[in-house]
Amino acid sequence: MKTFREWSLIAGLVASAAGFVGSADAAVEVTKKPWGKTPDGTAVDLYTLKNAKGAEATITNYGGIVVTLLMPDRTGKLGDIVLGYDNLQGYIDKTPYFGALIGRYGNRIGGAQFSIDGKTYTLAKNDGPNSLHGGVKGFDKVVWNARPLESAEGAALELTYLSKDGEEGFPGNLQVTAVYTLTNNNELKLTFAAVTDKPTVVNLTHHSYFNLRGQGDGDILGHEVMIASSKTTPVDKTLITTGELASVEGTPFDFRKPTTIGARINDPDTVLQYGPGYDHNWVIDKQPGELGLHASVYEPTSGRLMLVISDEPGLQFYAGNFLDGTIKGKGGVAYQHRTGFCMEPQHYPDSPNKPQFPSVVLRPGETYKNTIIYRFSTR
Repeated sequence: MKTFREWSLIAGLVASAAGFVGSADAAVEVTKKPWGKTPDGTAVDLYTLKNAKGAEATITNYGGIVVTLLMPDRTGKLGDIVLGYDNLQGYIDKTPYFGALIGRYGNRIGGAQFSIDGKTYTLAKNDGPNSLHGGVKGFDKVVWNARPLESAEGAALELTYLSKDGEEGFPGNLQVTAVYTLTNNNELKLTFAAVTDKPTVVNLTHHSYFNLRGQGDGDILGHEVMIASSKTTPVDKTLITTGELASVEGTPFDFRKPTTIGARINDPDTVLQYGPGYDHNWVIDKQPGELGLHASVYEPTSGRLMLVISDEPGLQFYAGNFLDGTIKGKGGVAYQHRTGFCMEPQHYPDSPNKPQFPSVVLRPGETYKNTIIYRFSTR
């Protein structure tokens, strides 16, 4: 099995992640079509991005959701590798954040409250006693303004949204920009930026459920995962971080060498039962703000390899523990237990209440920035 250093060399990650430039003559394309309306009558659109190699992504401006992502297997055959629905109504009726843009705060905030400069802000409790993924109506459930962009890297779509002061309990008018690029290097590249007029907290991330064999094609337990991390942030029974950093050495959380998801997921001697399964944050072994490799995932049947690259300090790895067959997705397929996984680069959970963690506070005059790249190839 390859080590982290070997994976890094394979990735060639620093130079190419910093800005792959495709041919000026690349046959890239962005098309748009109506995709229904929200319950309040707001029109929603679906955008299709195609790159010069034939890969394709469809993205809706409802929640910034990646609806489909078509990438080739080792034979060159395209397959959709993200879980989701065939229509807008599915995402409106019931979704565990399939493919969504998550904010204002990705992951959990303990006790559904936090303080800035001595003032306490109260949020919605939508995950037991905690606030999860921005509240009852987070960024995954709003309609964003959208426009195609010209990019040397590939087909691109810009989404913008003004989250008003007090929305879901968060302070400050937050202006957010998200750019999705399907690069000609078969990457889905997400770049986020935000500014505010009051001190607030921000932690944006992406929540696609991947299955590299193809959505709806069995479980993900045979996928081989490497995570560039020697520490995790342990959690309590409500999945709130304790504030400690714990070594992965000798635990089922040690993915420093590629290991199948299913190899140790049911280990009873760990806090995995709080998932039950992997639903934890790994502390990435690099400096915060430095663009680097977070993880690799390889699926041996299809030959697809996904590298996860970001400048965020943490990675939430979720193994689809709560999928239970009640959701029928694309083509009417029932999504069973552990048939998709998420790799969510972000700041650590409950950082607003953990001053020892990297700060998530954004103040007027500052700009929040975050880059997430999912790079695909085969072997």
